[in-house]
Amino acid sequence: MPAGLLAGAAIAALFTSPLSPYGHTVIVNPPPDKMVIEIATVNGSGCPLNTAAVAVSPDNTAFTVTYSDYLASVGVGSKPTDNRKNCQLNLIVHVPQGFTYAIASADYRGYAHLEDGATGQEKASYYFQGQSQTVPSAHDFKGVYADNWQVTDKVDVASLVWAPCGEQRNFNINTELRVNAGTSDPSKTTSYMTMDSTDGDLKTIYHVAWKECPK
Repeated sequence: MPAGLLAGAAIAALFTSPLSPYGHTVIVNPPPDKMVIEIATVNGSGCPLNTAAVAVSPDNTAFTVTYSDYLASVGVGSKPTDNRKNCQLNLIVHVPQGFTYAIASADYRGYAHLEDGATGQEKASYYFQGQSQTVPSAHDFKGVYADNWQVTDKVDVASLVWAPCGEQRNFNINTELRVNAGTSDPSKTTSYMTMDSTDGDLKTIYHVAWKECPK
């Protein structure tokens, strides 16, 4: 179900240095006007209805995605299809007039419990509607592992993909978690990986760069 979220002065520049490494066209300070983010659609086994939410960081430097039921598992108590979970988010992003934005980096976080011999993988990609999908980034984990995990994907300067100026293009985020038993014994053990945490403090964070559109 679509859910509008007001992102007051929402997504801001990631950079604090007065000289941006992204060149003179990329601004350091966020635009003063408000930005609105709406969730158009949510699909996937990793994000059942009402288990994914979008919010804006207090310092206006990023937007976050929080999942409350995103868990892939294999072994005791798991179904055959539980070893792979995915989520596809389609966001309607309204930017202040005269500005555009790009994803500069993304922090993916969660918790993993992997038995000896088991493996886990987190994969993610994103793209603007009508543009080519970014090459999925993949991060692998090996058991024995029982801890929070965090990975960061950074975009090279030359590879920043900007939302088209003056056009409304939805922003799509695709993520996936996969757990394999490997050499562990799934008849006696359970391995799992989540894109959330028990205390709710771990979130996926998308850091954003801004620039002005041509006059």
